[in-house]
Amino acid sequence: MVKKLVMAQKRGETRALCLGVAMVVCAVITYYVLVTTLLPLYQKSVWTQESKCHLIETNIRDQEELKGKKVPQYPCLWVNVSAAGSWAVLYHTEDTRDQNQQCSYIPGSLDNYQTARADVEKVRANFQEQQVFYCFSAPPGNETSVLFRRLYGPQTLLFSLFWPTFLLTGGLLIIAMVKSNQYLSILAAQK
Repeated sequence: MVKKLVMAQKRGETRALCLGVAMVVCAVITYYVLVTTLLPLYQKSVWTQESKCHLIETNIRDQEELKGKKVPQYPCLWVNVSAAGSWAVLYHTEDTRDQNQQCSYIPGSLDNYQTARADVEKVRANFQEQQVFYCFSAPPGNETSVLFRRLYGPQTLLFSLFWPTFLLTGGLLIIAMVKSNQYLSILAAQK
């Protein structure tokens, strides 16, 4: 009976150790992926100064209005704001600015023109309703464009690191509990 109990404990301890080690390995792999992908984007982001933006104008540009320019086949929202005492173009995120500098907002669904137009109209109405809002600007010298929302801000970085940290801590706790249990059982067997 005692031997069966010891064997059952040994199997359970082995499984728990494997679980703990697997959790630690998954956390390390996740940290590696985050450090190689998200951290460089966070470090490249120059949009660090938060300021108040005052809406100047919003326009919805269709492809007919922009003849002669390279324009995508979707409606384009153009937003001008006053930020930190100077005129600037508002972009939704860093990616919006990189995709098309002629658009402040690019709709999420580009498959259906009418759906995209309705999405742009809704965003325009939100801007016109709220005339003053917070935005992010680059350090002094590049104030011709500002961001409405940062994709790679500190909150995103902390949220992305939460689960790997939780996984690493849980795995280390499981390993520590199993090892302390083994140590205590050896001490009890010696007495």
